[in-house]
Amino acid sequence: MKVTAIISQELIEEAMELSKADTITEALKVALVSYIRSQKVKQIGASIVSEPLEFKYSAQELRDLNRR
Repeated sequence: MKVTAIISQELIEEAMELSKADTITEALKVALVSYIRSQKVKQIGASIVSEPLEFKYSAQELRDLNRR
């Protein structure tokens, strides 16, 4: 998809430097993927806080199962 956006030159240059991208498009793709991943991690963290994980086995039971 082709998009026109007004983004400061400094921001583009920093994104390209940090992502080691050769093109603006590549830098923006890296930035968007990174942002999406970080937001998904935040969502998962929030869901774990609201509904904590429950473990079926104790640490010793897991060790015993892994040694079989």
